[in-house]
Amino acid sequence: MGWKKGFGWPTTIFCCYDPDAVTQLPADDYDSPWKDVLENAFPEFMVFYFPQAHAQIDWDQGHEFKPTELRQVVRDAELGKRFADTLVQVTLQDGQRRWIYIHIEIQGQRDSDFAHRMFTYNYRLYDRFATPIASLAVLADESEGWKPDHYGFEVLGCRHSLEFPVVKLLDYAERVDQLENDHNPFALVTAAHLRNRQTKHDPEARYQAKRTLVRLLYRQGWERQRILDLFAVLDWMMRLPEGLEDKLWQDIEQIEGERKMPYVTSVERRATERGIQKGIQQGEEQVLERLLTRRFGPLSEATRQRLKNATLEQLERWTDNILDAATLEKVFQD
Repeated sequence: MGWKKGFGWPTTIFCCYDPDAVTQLPADDYDSPWKDVLENAFPEFMVFYFPQAHAQIDWDQGHEFKPTELRQVVRDAELGKRFADTLVQVTLQDGQRRWIYIHIEIQGQRDSDFAHRMFTYNYRLYDRFATPIASLAVLADESEGWKPDHYGFEVLGCRHSLEFPVVKLLDYAERVDQLENDHNPFALVTAAHLRNRQTKHDPEARYQAKRTLVRLLYRQGWERQRILDLFAVLDWMMRLPEGLEDKLWQDIEQIEGERKMPYVTSVERRATERGIQKGIQQGEEQVLERLLTRRFGPLSEATRQRLKNATLEQLERWTDNILDAATLEKVFQD
């Protein structure tokens, strides 16, 4: 099958991460802080990972996120829970108005269905908005040879295909030092991902790497909110044992004192900790909803609301119950 080159707007962006479980360190878990910095630094995201696409957008005209329109697409899709968050409207250099659909999927493993999902999201968005949709993928899995970039089929002379640009974070592994000296915030995010991978079994090495990245963060001269957003990403990605975490906070106080930048105060720290807890809970909810849908079929709105209102302890208990429960009702039995 031949694949047609080129793409138009809007855009679907998949950002996939690897929440590996490590015996020496707390389990890594990435979600909302990554999305926060993407929304707050969207042009930088595009120019760092997709420079050719970035060059086609007239950034002087601004860009606008469209969460309400996105929720309509998500509600209509019959694909189970997806990590779809934002529609963005931009202006192309030729003056046309287009939608950009950003889809962030926490994808930690090689997935044989990934390209098919990209294809499905793409045509569902096209069906909704009747305009060409560009799908972009960012992969953070551990499979070096896995880089899906197309999906399609041909039957009785009818050909339907999607080819999409892909960025693989592992491809930056030989350039970590360069990333740490790059002014783009997503260079720092990528460096954090790679340093996290390098130190997954070595808490002391991870502490040193995280400390270095935090110091680099303060050297950039960014405004306070950007520093807080990026700190949340670093803190989320590079989890440390409690003793080293406390040591890092002492380092941060020293760094802030040296640079007279009291950004990550005790208030922000408590907010960050609450954000981590919330993100873990959201991750548990999403995983359990996927498992329940696969086991028992589409869930009712009442069941979805029950998951949404549950505590982290309840979600963990229900996830354990799903292994032996014969019915959906038995999953929720205490």
